[in-house]
Amino acid sequence: MLRKSVSEIIGTFALVFCGTGAIVIDKASGGAVSHAGVAITFGLIVMAMIYGLGDISGAHINPAVSIAFTLAGRLPLKALGPYITSQLAGALLASLTLRLLFPSDVLLGATLPTGPAMQSFVLEVILTFFLMLVIMGVSTGPKEQGLFAGIAIGSVVLLEAMFAGPICGASMNPARSLAPAVVSGHLEHLWVYLTAPVAGAVLAIPIWKYLNNKK
Repeated sequence: MLRKSVSEIIGTFALVFCGTGAIVIDKASGGAVSHAGVAITFGLIVMAMIYGLGDISGAHINPAVSIAFTLAGRLPLKALGPYITSQLAGALLASLTLRLLFPSDVLLGATLPTGPAMQSFVLEVILTFFLMLVIMGVSTGPKEQGLFAGIAIGSVVLLEAMFAGPICGASMNPARSLAPAVVSGHLEHLWVYLTAPVAGAVLAIPIWKYLNNKK
């Protein structure tokens, strides 16, 4: 379990450091990264971590995914606590590192709704629902299918961040939102990003089971 915990710490650190780091650097550089660049960064780092760490811990790097995997019987209940703890630790370390590197940045890439909070809540539920459906689909089946998991999951993250990011931030990940919010002190609307991704991921499990019931 220690190796898996370290893997989740590293993977979630990389996700938050590169993903929210792209947002911070885009602001610091006057838009050199761009919104599209931020979305691509999130998609690529997710893909990279799946290929780099997937064989060790599954590269969940997301508490919502770990919770959904537990409900699906893919992750033992006793492992859920260590997984989530590791993910939160990795995310917080990444945001603290970005705070040291960019002390003048106010938000550190925190996710905040640009419209009504409920609008972003619904968006986050739907986005994470689709993401979890894809994760479930590519994490089972033949080895050849597994080889495409990183591309498939990274592409969904990129796609959803590309079109929904300007409104809700397209977090789909409680750890990704909690860390910059805590370190920057901007806790407003954090409830949206702690609850909606979990709801979306959990909702995907019974739907996936129903769709894949061969009886």
